[in-house]
Amino acid sequence: MKVLIVEDESRLAENIAVSLRQKCGFAVDLAADGAEGLFLAMDASYDLVILDLMLPKLTGAEVLTRLRTAGSMVPVLILTARDEKQSVIQHLNLGADDYLGKPFDLGELIARAKGLIRRSQGHANPTIIIADLELDTVRGTVTRAGSLVALTPMEYRVLEYLAHHKGVVVSKTELLEHLYDFNWEKFSNVIEVFVAGLRRKVDGSPRLIHTVRGRGYVLQEEPWI
Repeated sequence: MKVLIVEDESRLAENIAVSLRQKCGFAVDLAADGAEGLFLAMDASYDLVILDLMLPKLTGAEVLTRLRTAGSMVPVLILTARDEKQSVIQHLNLGADDYLGKPFDLGELIARAKGLIRRSQGHANPTIIIADLELDTVRGTVTRAGSLVALTPMEYRVLEYLAHHKGVVVSKTELLEHLYDFNWEKFSNVIEVFVAGLRRKVDGSPRLIHTVRGRGYVLQEEPWI
């Protein structure tokens, strides 16, 4: 999963980024002002935007309004130092999906971030089940037919993204964009390596990971026609 943090307090932004990278395996981009944040959010594909309200150049409210006006449906978690209920209501009405008041616990932020991403993909339950494959997105564990499967961090991230989009063909380009941050130089063949590893460790009967020639991969129980 890929997250954009728009926050001008550099230490706070880095602390959030480190937590999301280390504890969730997320790819994270940072923007220090509203203008840069809006540009990145419009230019790239993110699974979540964490947006401070008090920003230079463009306020969080302006960024949020422009995103929603442009038709972006990316989940937005706002960070605010304001405790006034009216401010929270205003930003939720502008299109924010959730909020946290500063100071906040990083564990709570991570839980809210995961929840927003799950719900945006139609998965309210933290456990995603496809046939006898189960992904616990809270613990980051995978079982097949009741047996725990040991995956590398990147294999898990690929499988989790496919699971969030089960039944939908996901291209290699889309996987790359959601698994790596803005600064990583992308080589498409790494996805093939990770998928090959997943097939060795996860796939069995029924087969769940299908290659759709010329389009990408799909995770589903039924054979791809």
